[in-house]
Amino acid sequence: MINRRDFGKAVGLGTSAAAVSLTGLGGSWSASAETRSASGTPTPTSAATLPQLKQIKAGLLNVGYAELGPTHGPVVICLHGWPYDIHSYVDVAPLLAEEGYRVIVPYLRGHGTTRFLSGRTFRNGQQSALAVDLIALMDALKVEKAVLAGFDWGSRTADIVAALRPERCKALVSVGGYLITDRQANLKPLAPEAEHAWWYQYYFATERGRLAMEDKALRHDLTRLVWDTVSPTWEFDDATFERTAAAFDNPDYASVVIHNYRWRLSLADGERRYDGLEKRLAARPVIEVPTVTLDPERDPFTAPGAGASYRDRFTGAYEHRTLTGIGHNLPQEAPEAFAQAVVDADRF
Repeated sequence: MINRRDFGKAVGLGTSAAAVSLTGLGGSWSASAETRSASGTPTPTSAATLPQLKQIKAGLLNVGYAELGPTHGPVVICLHGWPYDIHSYVDVAPLLAEEGYRVIVPYLRGHGTTRFLSGRTFRNGQQSALAVDLIALMDALKVEKAVLAGFDWGSRTADIVAALRPERCKALVSVGGYLITDRQANLKPLAPEAEHAWWYQYYFATERGRLAMEDKALRHDLTRLVWDTVSPTWEFDDATFERTAAAFDNPDYASVVIHNYRWRLSLADGERRYDGLEKRLAARPVIEVPTVTLDPERDPFTAPGAGASYRDRFTGAYEHRTLTGIGHNLPQEAPEAFAQAVVDADRF
């Protein structure tokens, strides 16, 4: 277990009531249909919007985030993945706010309105750096404990805090299960079909991939292709993608993304300030907090076996669910199911 001092050193700083089940969420867990305005112009798949963003200095960052729900409600922090943004929770957040939760949805480093406070800070995308960002955000917001919920990069970040700082995590919802990166295991090749799904990771390992991410037009088309391929059943419209793609114009986006994927393959070094955390993560620590894991059945990254491959990493109250017909961006494709998982994990 990591104590406050270890996280404080890494970031460069010194040292509720349970919700009830969601109501009115019966029926299908699939995405809503595309809508059009009276003029015929496509509108986002969901017409829901997030409130005006807030900004707060936290650790190495000035973090942009959306906040919904009562100020003194039990806190849920929803964490997005790549290539996505806070709008993955545009439908989830209001559902949870209606149940009395204070819902916080931050932009991760390199995304949206989140900015580094110093131009000298290395634009690091390694897993422990993002976890330290989350603890710093909670400290800045004076949130002692929260339900942490995420997918993709967001799952990994939430998993790390749940494993190493369980006193800050009331419960966990993790899409894809146990996603803490094992760099030693990542040195070994996967089955060809699995490797194929990771094509962009290997593209980012090249100079061509880095240049593509820095080029706005190529970045736009690359991320759109990822959306299309990892969520094959989600009928989102152009406006839904463009709303999220605006978050990729952050000046540090390409640097953070490229470093994240190169670091995972041991093609880029991390920072020494995070070495202690990474050493502990390499031991694959168990997660003791109450957890619901979600597997999207149509996500090419979903491991076979209905969660069997990571079941031993969760030692507390636990439930696993597989969502049939849902792809990688699970919170936005199946917001009711995701919100219900948050409520259920919180009630374990």
